Amino acid sequence: MKKLTVLFALVLAITNCQKEKEDILVESYVEESHSYAQPNKAVIKHLDLNIEADFEDKVISGSATYTIENNNATKIILDSKFLDIEKAQADGKDTPFSLGEFNEMLGQSLTIDIKENTKTITVFYKTTSKTEALQWLNPQQTADKDHPFLFTQGQAILTRTWIPIQDSPQIRITYNATVKVPKDLMAVMSAENPKQKSKDGVYHFKMKQPISPYLIALAIGDIEYKSISERTGVYAEKSMIDKVKNEFSDMENMVAAAENLYGDYDWDQFDVIVLPPSFPFGGMENPRLTFATPTVIAGDKSLTSLIAHELAHSWSGNLVTNATWNDFWLNEGFTVYFEIRIMEALYGKDRANMIALIGRQDLDEEIEALKATPEATKLKLDLKGHNPDDGMNSIAYDKGYLFLRTLEETVGREKFDAFLKGYFKKHAFSTITTGDFIAYLNENLLDKNQVTFNTEEWIFNPGVPSNQAIITSDKFENAEKTMLQFLKNNSVDISLTKDWTTQEWVHFIRNFPKTMTKEQMALLDNAFDFTNATNSHIAMVWFEQAINNDYRGNNVDSKIEDFLISVGRRWYVETLFKAYEKNDKIDEALVIYKKSRPNYHSVTANTIDVLLDYKP
Repeated sequence: MKKLTVLFALVLAITNCQKEKEDILVESYVEESHSYAQPNKAVIKHLDLNIEADFEDKVISGSATYTIENNNATKIILDSKFLDIEKAQADGKDTPFSLGEFNEMLGQSLTIDIKENTKTITVFYKTTSKTEALQWLNPQQTADKDHPFLFTQGQAILTRTWIPIQDSPQIRITYNATVKVPKDLMAVMSAENPKQKSKDGVYHFKMKQPISPYLIALAIGDIEYKSISERTGVYAEKSMIDKVKNEFSDMENMVAAAENLYGDYDWDQFDVIVLPPSFPFGGMENPRLTFATPTVIAGDKSLTSLIAHELAHSWSGNLVTNATWNDFWLNEGFTVYFEIRIMEALYGKDRANMIALIGRQDLDEEIEALKATPEATKLKLDLKGHNPDDGMNSIAYDKGYLFLRTLEETVGREKFDAFLKGYFKKHAFSTITTGDFIAYLNENLLDKNQVTFNTEEWIFNPGVPSNQAIITSDKFENAEKTMLQFLKNNSVDISLTKDWTTQEWVHFIRNFPKTMTKEQMALLDNAFDFTNATNSHIAMVWFEQAINNDYRGNNVDSKIEDFLISVGRRWYVETLFKAYEKNDKIDEALVIYKKSRPNYHSVTANTIDVLLDYKP
């Protein structure tokens, strides 16, 4: 009997051990329409990247070695697009691989033969001239004009164009990298970074926290580093570094304010690199190293809410990540909410509400633009067959924010803050679907506090429900009164605008009446010199109004052209080219676009190609 008991216990132990092993290998990854990977069969867990950047041929070449886990799989599938795949190995030995049929959006599946006990795979590859994530810049396209520059942009599904990888946000990996660059340049990544140039041009990186593939980022240029605090600092070209440090001097205060709201910063270091002006976004929240556009360097910290936004992503997006791009609002809606809370903590409620109101206006414009496709105004999207970029608009950002702000006002800030802090802690270093969030919300906030809320209407219905938070601003009301006074008298009392913030100016300009005359535009331009504005946001909204109102004074056409040639930020560029398109000025737009397009990253160029029906 004793022997049977021991035998039974041994069998039970073996069974439990096998079950535990299966639990480790088999994660319930959800269906992902934007990746060829089949992670429930075989999944990557760690990347060792060994590459060299050749600026003469504009090619990255090398190898990507993955530690993998598999569930008795004999094949593993990666994503690849516009890559030259040279060979593949399994546990260090050459193994067959095949590339699937090419899809314009998704690229190709890269299927590699493995065995049930394969521990690693390696892919040897080169990028090509079509690689979309990379932008190689010549010296004239940089601030200092002395050395070339390279940066990557992986979100949403472009990492596969410079690294063969399982390019789905729900697949989190750690990584190490060795990157060889020309000796007069420095390489930095979304990882532990150098503070000075190496003597041999070889750099080693380590990202010990698991991140989604779209957050793997690389920049190479003649850059310097200056610290702001022990855990914050900035990288930029020499001519920009002091301006950048001064502009972002509140970074440590931002981190402290964020931690006070929602818990510890879990990424050790928060640095920002200001890239050349062709960078297609305001910022990109690459862990440990936010990429930022130089258009936020206004000289008065008036546009630094962008830094608060990217910092907030360290919790919402990087720490807790949308499982698929259909759930993108979980990244951005939370981040806008968090950003505005950081700005309120540092600069007061007035400024926070002004930022929120500008976002609210953006949301109204977006909903109007999407009135022919109302399903696109839902928070939870169905992007199968569509590029994830199609969902990266004000719906995810500003409707998502409005939903959360309405929740906060419904349950009270104290309870909502406790809920969010618990949410980030519970789901740290994991991915989440909209359904997962709703279940967590119900259990940990609504049911717990016996609150009834129309969550499903907010998330699954088009438009904005009637129970929305109402955001007001006395400062914006004053800006509107100033406009009414101007329209009545055709003159403006400059003293009324003496202490206006960027947000007040933006609100003032964006809300010109449709009856605005060219003469009135000229009066305002002469009074405030909008055409020569050095603040990029003010310049953008003024140029939009100039196009809308066919204002040609003060050489504004030339200034708009210069702006579009020198700035690659997609939001700014798309806004102005949309104004040309809306006002039947496509021919004017195309003349400028043919000059400006070579300076744009593929993310921006692809958007404007479609907008203007341009065939490169």
